[in-house]
Amino acid sequence: MASWLIIAALTFSSSIDNLGVGLSYGIRNIRISHYSNMLISVICVLFSVCGIYFGMWISKILPGIFPVVLSAFILVIIGLRIILLAVPRKNQAQGIAMSDQVISISLLESIVLGVALSANALTNGIGAGLLGFSPLLLSVLAAIGSFVTVWAGVVFGAKMSHIRIGKFNVGQFGTLISGVLLLLVAYLAFVD
Repeated sequence: MASWLIIAALTFSSSIDNLGVGLSYGIRNIRISHYSNMLISVICVLFSVCGIYFGMWISKILPGIFPVVLSAFILVIIGLRIILLAVPRKNQAQGIAMSDQVISISLLESIVLGVALSANALTNGIGAGLLGFSPLLLSVLAAIGSFVTVWAGVVFGAKMSHIRIGKFNVGQFGTLISGVLLLLVAYLAFVD
């Protein structure tokens, strides 16, 4: 039961940033085509697989409980970094003006965005590999989560452009949730 909870949290954590990015694109009337979104998902799979296999390799080298400790440590560091990235800065723009013109991202921007969004998938994959989870299952779930959350973010972004949750806009709040989930996964790794 706890392992499925960890898998769900890792999948959600890998994808929640994608939702925030999708929302920020949608708010600015920038569209991400299904082709570009699929490319982002493929990059996510590649990063996840690399991270998981690297984590599995490390877990074979390190004895006893050290893989779990290392996994939890990595997830805590990444989780805290993500939380700090979500905190609003004073010099950040308070709002994004909407445009009537709809723009789509280019192939190059899709690749860059895919790599940027897959950083969580890579680090989550290392943690998952250290914990011995299935590379195929987590990579496919991460890719599906990526595709769905980017698509949903863009679709709902324009409708949510003025919504704030405390000091956070919707995209920042999603990033904050991602960091908290990674801290939860690190905790669950010790409890299991």
